[in-house]
Amino acid sequence: MNPKTVKHISEFFVKPQYVSEEMKQPIYLTPWDLAMLSVHYIQKGLLYTKPAVDDQEEFINTLLDRLKQSLSLTLVHFYPLAGRFKTVKSEDTKSCLVFVDLNDSPGAKLIHASVDLTVSDIVSPTYVPLVVQSLFDHDRAINHDGHTSPLVTIQVTDLADGIFIGCSMNHVLGDGTSYWNFFQAYSETFQALGSSSTTSMISRPPIVKRWFPDGHDPIINLPFTHQEEFLSRYEAPELLERYFHFTAESVAKLKARANSESKTSKISSFQALSALAWRSISRARRFPNDQMTSMKLAINVRLRLEPPLSQDYFGNSFQTVRGVATAGELLEHDLGWAAWKLHEAVVNHNDKTVRQFLESWRQSPMIYQLGQFFDPESVMMGSSPRFNKYGIEFGLGKAVTLRSGYAHKFDGTVSSYPGHEGGGSVDLEVCLPPQSMHALESDEEFMSAAS
Repeated sequence: MNPKTVKHISEFFVKPQYVSEEMKQPIYLTPWDLAMLSVHYIQKGLLYTKPAVDDQEEFINTLLDRLKQSLSLTLVHFYPLAGRFKTVKSEDTKSCLVFVDLNDSPGAKLIHASVDLTVSDIVSPTYVPLVVQSLFDHDRAINHDGHTSPLVTIQVTDLADGIFIGCSMNHVLGDGTSYWNFFQAYSETFQALGSSSTTSMISRPPIVKRWFPDGHDPIINLPFTHQEEFLSRYEAPELLERYFHFTAESVAKLKARANSESKTSKISSFQALSALAWRSISRARRFPNDQMTSMKLAINVRLRLEPPLSQDYFGNSFQTVRGVATAGELLEHDLGWAAWKLHEAVVNHNDKTVRQFLESWRQSPMIYQLGQFFDPESVMMGSSPRFNKYGIEFGLGKAVTLRSGYAHKFDGTVSSYPGHEGGGSVDLEVCLPPQSMHALESDEEFMSAAS
C-alpha cells in the first residue's frame, strides 16, 4: 500500500441517544430538498494540530469515544441525519415519493482513518494535494445514494502531527447554513460532555420541521418511475485547486473601490470580492469579447421570505442569483460596474421571487444535474465567510485550516471561507484547469488584492 494512502482503521454506526415518537414519522422533503437528489454531498473539514501527549494511542481512543458520544447526543436534535431515504413508487400515476425514514436505519457513520502525512504536507503545497479528497467519506457519491449510505459521516483521520475531522452531509437534508449549524452543534456537544447540565449543550437548537408555503401539500410525488430518469453522475475535468487569502484591509479596499466607481455606498464587501473573482477568472480564460459570462452566487433565502424563516431552520433554503455580461462588457468596465450587477441580482431576489420558484417547481419538478448546472463560461461562488467555521474546535483548539472534498468541483468553482485570523479576512478556494489557473496567478488585478 502507498504510505500516502488513507487507510480506514474502523467504522462505527451511531444512532441518536434516544428516539422519540416524532422521530419515527416520515420526513417529507421540500422542492429545495428534492431538487438536490442528483448532486453531491457537502464535504468540508478542519485540520488541527495534534496535542503533544505521551500516549498517542490513548489520546486517539479517547477522542473517538467522545466523538461517538457527542454525535449520538447531537443526533437527538438533528435526527433526520440518522435516517435513510426511502422511495415509494406508484405505477398507476407514474410517480415516486422520496422521504426520510429513521426506522430501518443503522444511523450516522463515524470513521477512524490514518495517513502518513504531516500538517505541512496538507497546507504547504501551492495546490491542494489530491489525497485531501480521501479525508472524506462519500467520494463522488450523489445524494440519492442516501437510500443505502449514511446521510452524514464524520471521518477522523490521524496524521503524524495532526487530526483532520471531515464531515460529509447529504445535501438533500440541508444547505451550507444547516451544515455549519450541525457541525457547530456537534463541537459544542463534544465540549460539554461531562458537564453537570446537558440541556444547554447546543446554543442554537435546529428547527427540523420542514417549511412549505401555506396551501402547499407537503407530500410531493415526483413525476418519475425510474431513477435513471432524474439521476446522473458527474466527473470533474482536470483541475488545480488553490487557496487565495484576502486580508480584512484588502477586502475593505475592494469594497471602497467598487462603491466609489459605482457612486454608491450599497455594494457589500462580498459583492466586491465576487466581482473581482468574476472579472479576473473571465480574463484568465481569455474569452472573446462576445462570449457571454455569468457570476452565480448561492444565497441564503431564509430572511428573504415574509415572514422570514429562522436561521436555525434545518433544511435547504438557498437559491442561486447571477450577474450576466459579455466578456467584453465585463472587462471594458470597472470593478464597480460588475459589483453593481451582482448587488442588483441579490437585492432583487425577494419573497415574491422565492415563492414563484417554489410554485413553478411544483408545476414542473426539476432535479439539478451537475453537468448541466455548471458551465465553463460561469463562475460559481459558494459557501460563505459568515459561517463560524473556526469556532469548531472539538477540544483541539482552533483549526489550522479548512479543506473540502471532491464534491461540487468544476471549472470555475469558488468557495468563500473566513480567513484564519478573522476580522473580515476571507479565503477563496478556486478551482480551474491548469492553463486558466496559471493565467489567474499572473493577473495583476487579482494578485495585487490577494496575499
